[in-house]
Amino acid sequence: MGYRTELAATLASLLCACSAPRVVPADNVELVIVGGGGTTEAIQQRALALARGKETRVVVLPQASERADRGEETAQMWRDAGAAEVTNLSDLADGERARRLIAEADLLWFGGGDQSLLMRDLRAAGLVDLVRARAAAGVVCGGTSAGAAVMSSVMITGEGKDELVRICAQVTATSEGLGLLPGAIVDQHFLARQRTNRLVAAVLDHPDLVGVGIDERTALVVVGGRGEVVGEGQVVFFDARGATVEPAGVEERAAAGPLRMHVLRDGMGCELWP
Repeated sequence: MGYRTELAATLASLLCACSAPRVVPADNVELVIVGGGGTTEAIQQRALALARGKETRVVVLPQASERADRGEETAQMWRDAGAAEVTNLSDLADGERARRLIAEADLLWFGGGDQSLLMRDLRAAGLVDLVRARAAAGVVCGGTSAGAAVMSSVMITGEGKDELVRICAQVTATSEGLGLLPGAIVDQHFLARQRTNRLVAAVLDHPDLVGVGIDERTALVVVGGRGEVVGEGQVVFFDARGATVEPAGVEERAAAGPLRMHVLRDGMGCELWP
């Protein structure tokens, strides 16, 4: 048995236990989740290929950023990549226009910045349910950095005590994300910013969820039940669903075992989910 075949079998048994929650919702859901640090040409082309190729209509949602020109650079990236039509939906004040553009999009792209700001503005504009519905209908959804963090239901906000060198209970601040990747907690800039402690702590706080750490210039591409890594870095999975997590108070040292970990690189993919 080759390494990739063995890895596929191991991950299938690891992530697909019947009693465990699904990590992705339905077979037609397609996600491109980038860990920040730049969206490579290979990632861009994969996202367009999942949508409608050169006919893809992209809507950029840059609400995670507070820059005056937010979304413009990202919109130009998609134009340069060959998308047929790109709209930078930086202003959500016109709710009817925003809903129409999202409803007509082939690819919804969430930019970087502060994921809490992104979720706040989407909620205020009443767009969260529409985004979820479009994802369930098969529209490709993706994002980078903050736009990656919002993909999970339990969203790491970045407001916790990441500087702690020990893994402690309830120090990773979380809130509600879009939930396009249920059953998971997504972290970004993962290896570049040494966020292992942050994600492991979050997983031990929520041991029913799989931790997914995505490095910079790297994407986890999810199509139904299959995940594949595209890019220059790695994607790390932490699974505590079979672990015994010892009780601990706020900021007390956490303890658990066994905690399973897998590391995937570019081109590695397997049937992670049923």
